[in-house]
Amino acid sequence: MAAMTNPGRRAVLGAALTATAAAATTTPASAVSPSSLRTAGRGRLTLPSGIQTGDVDTRSAVLWARSSGVGRMHARIGRQVVRGPWVGPDTDLTGKLVLPGLRPGVEYAADIWFEDERGREGERATAHFRTGSSGRAATSFVWTGDTAGQGWGINPDLGGMTAYRTMLETRPDFFVHAGDTVYSDGPISETVTEPDGQVWRNVVTPEVSVVAQDLDQFRGRHRYNRMDENVRAFSADVPVLAQWDDHETCNNWYPGEILDDERYTERRVDVLAARARRAWQEYMPITPGHVSGRGRSGFAEGRIYRKVSRGAHLDVFCLDMRTSKDPNTPGLEPDLRHILGPEQTEWLIREVTRSRATWKVISADLPLGIVVPDGAAQESLSNADPGKPLGKELEIARVLAAFKRHRVRNVVWVTADVHYCAAHHYSPERAAFTDFDPFWEFVAGPINAGTFGPNAMDATFGPEVVFSKAADYPNQSPRGGNQFFGHVAIDASGLFTASLRNTAGEVLFSRDLEPQRR
Repeated sequence: MAAMTNPGRRAVLGAALTATAAAATTTPASAVSPSSLRTAGRGRLTLPSGIQTGDVDTRSAVLWARSSGVGRMHARIGRQVVRGPWVGPDTDLTGKLVLPGLRPGVEYAADIWFEDERGREGERATAHFRTGSSGRAATSFVWTGDTAGQGWGINPDLGGMTAYRTMLETRPDFFVHAGDTVYSDGPISETVTEPDGQVWRNVVTPEVSVVAQDLDQFRGRHRYNRMDENVRAFSADVPVLAQWDDHETCNNWYPGEILDDERYTERRVDVLAARARRAWQEYMPITPGHVSGRGRSGFAEGRIYRKVSRGAHLDVFCLDMRTSKDPNTPGLEPDLRHILGPEQTEWLIREVTRSRATWKVISADLPLGIVVPDGAAQESLSNADPGKPLGKELEIARVLAAFKRHRVRNVVWVTADVHYCAAHHYSPERAAFTDFDPFWEFVAGPINAGTFGPNAMDATFGPEVVFSKAADYPNQSPRGGNQFFGHVAIDASGLFTASLRNTAGEVLFSRDLEPQRR
């Protein structure tokens, strides 16, 4: 978070506040929060999964917390106390408060607690967040993806998920979690022997010991990550813009898929995705109400893709490249296949074109030019064919061409997914498809998962790998230090500085981008 002008100040909120509800449970472990070890029903209510803020723009924010038992959520902002929803087992004891009517460019502090049915106040915690400026103030953010994947969970010997602490030390204004917020398909065992003979020791709960299939198992994945002290401290001080990808449900899934995996008794992905989606939306401080009917998987849903305005210099466009995705194939169809879907494609073109922010950052949960195989098929939009756009590439080609047609300037793409970091420059001079303006794509992750890469690139949109840093060997554990996040700082003049950093916070790559004018 940006430095506070007055850290002890409580900003006063002068607006009506609305509320919605969400959900969670936790199990004991060393190197996790002591409050996460308390049992519901003993004395006052506690906050066993900590607190979060999310979707903080220039005038609104979402507060999130989880109770240890049935209770009503409350928040104090300045002198005003706001009552939120009652929470119970139907939402796994989580709740959200939407705060509209905030002032731009203000540092807020919100005390959050629950009251039980007898009116007794429970444990309190304070969340800090800063709204986006209405002017051309400097701003910064971090992004990454991939938490607790490939069996690498909370290791108490190493202090838990320490890369979250490293991100916090950069004091960003907000955080984009670009997908794979949990790994519902990756069981975590008590110990893992690494290639050099060292033993990795995990905190383990019943829910993370198996692949998630029922609702409580999906919820348990989120509860698990929030046992980590580093995650809890980070999310109390840095608002998140959350996205989902595949591992919230299962690897490389798409609507309508039937799994061929003996670990699953429920193999209909649409059923699993509905449960995963409910748990994800309960646990993420995402603004409710962006309802778009029913998705391809057939379950009622709030819209995940959205725009978050952070001031005159920055609009962030969070994509959903999973809900409307067509099946994974080799990707060589001559006609259009979807990765965004028609509605989201139109929204993205319209909203980016309308944006008057200096920079338009598009956070994609899948990369544009990286080849991501799924057996003989392709998981992302690239098809490993360097020629003209085919299949899912046609949808992105339409987006890029529309940006050029409307003379949109200063578009930058960020992503995670592939478990290494890279900087790619795309240009029509190198491309088979030429109807677009040059742009950058920055890749960063994982934050606490196995490291891989680098992958092959698809030449259709003319990417140049300007920088990459990958694993020393496939599925390298976080102990190796090759965990990555990206950092962006935009100064008051509009200069955009993107850097890629590792677990220790070392800057591995940095690039300054000067804003172009229309």
